[in-house]
Amino acid sequence: MVYEPENNPKYTFMEKNPSFYSRYLNIDNSEAFFNYMLKPIKPSVRINTLKADMDEVVERLSEDFELDNIKWCKEGFYINTNNFGGIIEHRLGIIFPQEAASMIPANLMELRSKMKVLDLCAAPGAKTTQIAQYMENEGCVIANDPNARRINILISNLQRCGVLITRVTKKDGRYFSRYEERFDAVLVDAPCSNVGMIRKNFKYLKFWREKEIGYLSNLQKSLILAGYRALKPGGILIYSTCTLDPLENEEVVNHLLVNTDADIESIDLPINRREPFLKFEDKIYTSEVKRCLRIHPQDNDTEGFFVAKIRKP
Repeated sequence: MVYEPENNPKYTFMEKNPSFYSRYLNIDNSEAFFNYMLKPIKPSVRINTLKADMDEVVERLSEDFELDNIKWCKEGFYINTNNFGGIIEHRLGIIFPQEAASMIPANLMELRSKMKVLDLCAAPGAKTTQIAQYMENEGCVIANDPNARRINILISNLQRCGVLITRVTKKDGRYFSRYEERFDAVLVDAPCSNVGMIRKNFKYLKFWREKEIGYLSNLQKSLILAGYRALKPGGILIYSTCTLDPLENEEVVNHLLVNTDADIESIDLPINRREPFLKFEDKIYTSEVKRCLRIHPQDNDTEGFFVAKIRKP
């Protein structure tokens, strides 16, 4: 391995985690990718319309902050502060700090009032509160997470945001495969290698290990199958991760498509994207996988993110 000059962003990744650097050269070897991975992420918030009128909140916040609407989420705004503790709207649950790309999944679920929804990996609750917001606090959301510590954070966020329609469960997500065709919509925001989170905290680069990718991929395949089994015919399943490894993304979606009757739908959003992988290492995926949404950090100045929209016939 040849080391590059220290002012090259690739050098930082090569030095901090050579295994990560070597693998991601096969996923995105551009200077822009490594440059953006080193940039601090832009703070953003979602306005919680369960508690306040959006226009009034925007008018009030604009007195103290610069706001810029996020193109793919009308309730989402970039904001020029990270000091949310000092904002009364945050303490009251009127705004929720949420990364811009993570606002995508709930937007694709075709949510409406009185639905029965499963959020399979819900903590810490950003997407769960967004789901309840779009359901106008009418219906039922099963908010599940297997981690007791994270569930406490989830419950706190649900309470602060005024969410009244959740039932919080502490189960391995695969448990829900026994509830066949019970839910109108399912979100599988799967546990992953968190590469998209590196822009928020460099610890995710430090702790990244290639040997975990295979384990995570197998877990994700089990979770997406469980979520699909629990979905009613005609319903929507959203699979998402904040990572960029094809084994955790395209391969997982491909696994669902070749083992079930699932239909994958194109994602029509005003967002920059890149072609999903149809081949990676020795793996070849069905051409339907090209309908997934793959976002690298430099595409929209967000975290790295991946989304698939699945419908059950």
